[in-house]
Amino acid sequence: MSTSAHTSADAADVIRTGGTVTDRLVEANERYASRFTDPGMDAKPVLQVAVVACMDARLDLHAALGLELGDCHTIRNAGGVVTDDVIRSLTISQRALKTRSVVLIHHTGCGLESLTEDFRHELEMEVGQRPAWAVEAFRDVEQDVRQSMQRVRTSPFLLHTDDVRGFVFDVTTGLLREIDPS
Repeated sequence: MSTSAHTSADAADVIRTGGTVTDRLVEANERYASRFTDPGMDAKPVLQVAVVACMDARLDLHAALGLELGDCHTIRNAGGVVTDDVIRSLTISQRALKTRSVVLIHHTGCGLESLTEDFRHELEMEVGQRPAWAVEAFRDVEQDVRQSMQRVRTSPFLLHTDDVRGFVFDVTTGLLREIDPS
């Protein structure tokens, strides 16, 4: 079963022709840009919402949520975890670009469920320097969504914490399941 719209044969074709995946992406951008017209949007999301989600390649957030270009800010990282950097992005999103709602999306089968903080120790042993960041691994996706909602709701930097909702996206059905914050 292919896990991508592109097959490994596509990647092999890129390598065989002497290019890299990045070369392929640049070529795709050139085709895109040749048909591109300025949509005339400003940086403020039309729906005044910021979506924080995992970086997992199986999540097509715009399609899953019925979003169009310009509708939202999308902030992604491993696990969709609300880290200090996510709070930084949400603060800029709210204070400078007028978003009011925050949607948090974790998902089933997340890679962070199989890691531990030992990952940092292993990196330190390999490269001789301990990462400054936490892995933020978890075992219970629902509890991790609750923790992320709590981090957003209690941040002193965020102006709008009354419309913060968290969900788990099922990667096999495409459905969102809302998580009760309590």
